[in-house]
Amino acid sequence: MIAVLGAGSWGTTLANLLACKGERVRIWAYEAEVAAGINRDRENALFLPGVPLAPSLQAESDPRVAVSGAGVVVSASPSHAVRVVVRQVADALSPGALVISATKGIETDTLAFMSQVYAECAPAVRFVALSGPSFAAEVCQGQPTAVVAAATDAAAARDAQKVFATPVFRVYTGQDVVGVELAGALKNVIAIAAGILEGLGFGHNPRAALITRGLAEITRLGLAMGADPLTFAGLAGMGDLVLTATGSLSRNRTLGVALGGGQSFDDYRRSHRTVAEGVNAARAGAALGSRHGVELPIVEQVCEVLFGGRPPRDSVAELMGRELKPEQWR
Repeated sequence: MIAVLGAGSWGTTLANLLACKGERVRIWAYEAEVAAGINRDRENALFLPGVPLAPSLQAESDPRVAVSGAGVVVSASPSHAVRVVVRQVADALSPGALVISATKGIETDTLAFMSQVYAECAPAVRFVALSGPSFAAEVCQGQPTAVVAAATDAAAARDAQKVFATPVFRVYTGQDVVGVELAGALKNVIAIAAGILEGLGFGHNPRAALITRGLAEITRLGLAMGADPLTFAGLAGMGDLVLTATGSLSRNRTLGVALGGGQSFDDYRRSHRTVAEGVNAARAGAALGSRHGVELPIVEQVCEVLFGGRPPRDSVAELMGRELKPEQWR
């Protein structure tokens, strides 16, 4: 039995992928109407409309019921909700359960990654971080997708690989949990910045520069936190960053386009049910940079636009007017 905690677009997509693979899957939905709709209509009309779901997929409105007896738990709640959910289900988790986290975010109050949340709240589980360039809509269409499953326990990573691998969903393994989680969170911030450039009417040159320098920022912080630099050249790093910063299905890029086009963040938030993960990641990333003494100019400017009311065009001027320096430091 596999349990999926979180019935947003990504959680539902992963649950359906596993159910179509022949696994017994229970998915927990925070919204009772989502659970009812999945069971009744075979569709998540709120978060994944138009996608027919496997007949065997079972939805629950109680997370403890969902995880009961599950040897594998896919954690797909938004980053700000993961701790609350884990505390609810911690004593209902099977001993030694394999937890595969599909959440790309950082807690803003504690600056904890999801691996640290589980280590604190459910230390007996085997934790794996799943990340990489993977739009939910394209996975649902059966388009070839490659991701990475990272765990400090190599056997846990291989187990997660086997759980998810299909002919069109390829899973690589890795051991750099910190790097994979950091890259997965901060690429969303760079994607907001890329959207801002597009909203301002800028072209391909500035976007390429932004993506490259954004990856440099993420890598610098990752190195300061003990991550493997090769992670940032892989699927969880460059792969996911390019997808999220350029793809039309990216919620973070879409937010940036709106900001660059003149919409305020408050107005955008009022008109959208969920807020892109990059919003919280911007604050958390800036705080982590300060904690580790690492400059993150793009992340900091995104924070200024989101929370400080700074005009996006002024932020671009600030970045372009920074002190001239070498591209690489030795």
